[in-house]
Amino acid sequence: MNEIESTLYALSRLFMTPVLLLILVALVYAFVALGAFAVEAWQRRRGLYRSPLGEYRRQSGFGSDDLELWIMKRLEWLRITSRSAPMLGLVATMIPMGPALIALTRSDAQGVGDNLVVAFSAVILALVSASITFFILTIRRRWLLQELREIERAGEAA
Repeated sequence: MNEIESTLYALSRLFMTPVLLLILVALVYAFVALGAFAVEAWQRRRGLYRSPLGEYRRQSGFGSDDLELWIMKRLEWLRITSRSAPMLGLVATMIPMGPALIALTRSDAQGVGDNLVVAFSAVILALVSASITFFILTIRRRWLLQELREIERAGEAA
């Protein structure tokens, strides 16, 4: 059984670097999306916003169902990031907990601290990423659905 446990531990440690990199990518994406969101909000307040949904509708001539699909596609990465970042944070928290517990049994406070810093830093950054992208996703979904409804109303009136 000891060999299986060692193999599982070694496999889980292999995932630490990719998970940390994915958390960093999610954080960068969240801040880029936040910047784009802030610009869009500013443009909407000033009346300078040109709807990509309306432009897509004019170019393609598609109906309401196709526009809903376009909205889902546009919001896809925000949704993926807001849902997967907390899971990545949990994984990045759990992987260093094994070495931290081992260090604890050896009364190695430095080893416990080193591992817990990585664990908690990763989960905090993952949750920040998820929070930002969920906020943007929620408001942008409302904006796009309002635009879709306006397009539908204009089609009904014509």
